[in-house]
Amino acid sequence: MDFGKVSHPEIVNFELPPASPATPTLLAQLTHATYLKPKIYLGCPTWANKSWLGTYYPAGLSAKDFLPYYSQQFNTIELNTTHYRIPDEATVAKWCNAVTPEFKFCPKWPKQISHEQELQGVESATEAFCTALLNFKENLGVSFLQLPPNFGPNQFEVLDKFLTGLPREVPLAVELRHPAWFTDQVAFAELGALLEACEVSTVITDVAGRRNVLHQRLTTATAFIRFNGYLHTATDYARADTWIEQLTTWMEQGLQTLYFFVHYEEIIHSPKLIRYMLEKLAAASGVPAEGAKPIPQPVQGSLFD
Repeated sequence: MDFGKVSHPEIVNFELPPASPATPTLLAQLTHATYLKPKIYLGCPTWANKSWLGTYYPAGLSAKDFLPYYSQQFNTIELNTTHYRIPDEATVAKWCNAVTPEFKFCPKWPKQISHEQELQGVESATEAFCTALLNFKENLGVSFLQLPPNFGPNQFEVLDKFLTGLPREVPLAVELRHPAWFTDQVAFAELGALLEACEVSTVITDVAGRRNVLHQRLTTATAFIRFNGYLHTATDYARADTWIEQLTTWMEQGLQTLYFFVHYEEIIHSPKLIRYMLEKLAAASGVPAEGAKPIPQPVQGSLFD
């Protein structure tokens, strides 16, 4: 992702900030989980990845067949196409029919709602998008609402009105970028209380140039994390190790569901980091590490075989 991009990521201090004290308190209150093991979903922001042909996809695979193979490698996707157009019922059905039953789509809210009208006068578009979300049925993960950088605490009442008016059956996480949300402790506390009351999750974004959005505050028993890798060196894997430690702690405290999306400018690197994390998380959670592995490719025989 372009957000938080810097010219020299190698000089950035990528340490995670201290965990929010409100998070373990919240998780302790939500220990009524209906399953014993946490649900763990790791994925990428797109399935149209030609650079995976011959490794994670079969060589020569047609683009129309990318999604089915993607769903065999990963169990979720950050669905950014919905930011630009609300999908009709037929499109959603086509997507859902292409994936495994356990696969989860995490659609991004339309920019008309979030960026162009900034949550005001969007009743019709919101109703249309919520209808589209519910069409995903069991393949719906958590939708995420990314608000623009200028949407600050002075618009808290707008956010309050919007969130309280949403149907609770629509799973939602909110991503905020205005710096004041993270420097104004009162505003951030009010935000956390609102999201808890509305059963809305936070989006935690791990990027180089905006470390303040890495707030470590959960407001539901679901963690939704967007991780941007830069170097594909030991630095990124050390960052992953730190996240695994934090996620393990949260799971011990009662985290029920994890969505973790890995972004790279060169997406060929994403599956490798995801596989690394899956194996580490498997040891901590007891959930088997599946997918994100190169697949056997057919070998063409010699003319003289």
